Amino acid sequence: MKIKLRKDYSRITQHKHRLSPDKIYTVIGIEADNYRVIDDAEEPVLFSPKLFEVVDAQEPDDWVTEYGTEGERYSYPPQLASAGFFEDFFDGDQEVKQVFWNYVKKANILD
Repeated sequence: MKIKLRKDYSRITQHKHRLSPDKIYTVIGIEADNYRVIDDAEEPVLFSPKLFEVVDAQEPDDWVTEYGTEGERYSYPPQLASAGFFEDFFDGDQEVKQVFWNYVKKANILD
């Protein structure tokens, strides 16, 4: 899935972020209905879908999808789908970070 920051994003949120208005981003996962995107600082951050226009709605066929108790969606590629993966990433787990960056490189996410 490809998305781009809406032109009126500042009316939707006052939250500081590191995204460029004219850049197209690849959604690397969906967590509790929010998009996980690699921002301009190369961090895999969650953002509200309200901030974006969908440029290409096609999602990878291999994503693992589950739904929470309130119907919220969780979808990730198998390599990133384990419970607590991104908590471990941000806690500095080097093995998890290597898995993540290997996936990003192989999937050409930042190209």
